[in-house]
Amino acid sequence: MRAYHQNFRENLRLALDTLRTHKFRSFLTILGVLIGTTTVIAVASIFAGLDRQVSDAAKDFGTNTLAIFKFTPGFHFRLSREERLRKPLTYEDAVAIKEACPSVESVAVENFLWWGPPPLLKYKGKEVVDYDLSGATAEDFRVTNTNLADGRFFTAVDDAHRRNVAVIGPDIVKRLFDHEDAIGKIIMIGSNAFEVIGTAAPRKAFPGDNSINRWVKIPYLTFKKIYPNERENFILAMAYEGRMAEAKEEISNVLRHRRHVKPAEPDSFGISSAEAFIQQFRQIIGTVVLVTVVISSIGLLVGGIGVMNIMLVSVTERTREIGVRKAIGARRRDITWQFLLEAMTLTGAGGVLGILVGAGISLLIRTLSSFPSSVPLWSVAVGFIIAVSIGLFFGLWPAMKASRLDPIVALRYE
Repeated sequence: MRAYHQNFRENLRLALDTLRTHKFRSFLTILGVLIGTTTVIAVASIFAGLDRQVSDAAKDFGTNTLAIFKFTPGFHFRLSREERLRKPLTYEDAVAIKEACPSVESVAVENFLWWGPPPLLKYKGKEVVDYDLSGATAEDFRVTNTNLADGRFFTAVDDAHRRNVAVIGPDIVKRLFDHEDAIGKIIMIGSNAFEVIGTAAPRKAFPGDNSINRWVKIPYLTFKKIYPNERENFILAMAYEGRMAEAKEEISNVLRHRRHVKPAEPDSFGISSAEAFIQQFRQIIGTVVLVTVVISSIGLLVGGIGVMNIMLVSVTERTREIGVRKAIGARRRDITWQFLLEAMTLTGAGGVLGILVGAGISLLIRTLSSFPSSVPLWSVAVGFIIAVSIGLFFGLWPAMKASRLDPIVALRYE
């Protein structure tokens, strides 16, 4: 065992000496491995940051909250005839869920503008056009885990009396009330005046979502008074702790009955949760990561071919050296391991450089933006193992060729 370790150290030293002797040639040889490993590390860090951001934002809405839509959540490239003809969810559906589902603690309804931009939002000459306007029941703030920054949320009494009161998101506060207290101020939503009674605290955003804190909510019945033809509702239901599965099944049964869905037919609505959204996102990202890794493997393949080529050249250049080593007692496996270690050291060095460059890109992204890019440890391990494995695979043939040289012929080689 001691002799084995001594031979390993000696072969590793020879490999490192070769790298130092031919620095520029070695760098060009490992460039493909470096680029491939950098791509893997950079992509892994970006998607790890995306995953963390999506998970935090989804959970920020409440892990016990179920969102109920007219359509099944997800990407819809083409709607079927049945989907196009589906009736909207109604306020009465929400009432039925609250009354008939023992696993549901609270239910909220939101109504929003389905077509066209929201009305102009104004305050003392300041205007906002890109925001989300919705009407919500009083339970909405609790169900969506919304926190107050100042003031209060509107109540069921405000809703029942159709009062013109509003709760606004933090981005609206910045745009309209910079260095000014928003509570009690009158804002204009189109031609309607509303009193600001509450401002919400900032919440975590989904990637690319710039509107998560840019919204205005008014009481549900007030919204219906102003926009009587807007019928697109969605329902939010908060389940009791540990009863999400039961709540989802109960809601499904209630809505299937109310929407007259036959036993053999699929649901004419969709139910989603934070956990389901995270899982769906991870499936999509997993596919994207796989495709990216396959593409980056081209760089690794090119690097491996380069390593094989340079190792074959190295065997030819060092034929006499191989003959001398064999003449003084080196075995075939010693020669094989010498060249294998040299190839693995080459690609391993490329892997280490790729990991450092990829980590640098991740750090740069995190420094220049608020994106939570981070290098997962598994990607570092996988990147290094793949890089070394490429050296092992593509260095095997040159190493075996070197070990099979006849020592007498090798000593005569000039």
